[in-house]
Amino acid sequence: MLDFTWKVFSQTGSIDTYLLFKELEKENEEGPDSQEDELAEMDFPIS
Repeated sequence: MLDFTWKVFSQTGSIDTYLLFKELEKENEEGPDSQEDELAEMDFPIS
């Protein structure tokens, strides 16, 4: 997905596409476990 987003950005120069790329890149660096942890916290918030 990162490659596709970067390719679209490089062809269009769209700022929104670049920001999407950076967001996806950040999520990719965090790893898959962190997203599962966030979802678990939504289901069972700590009071």
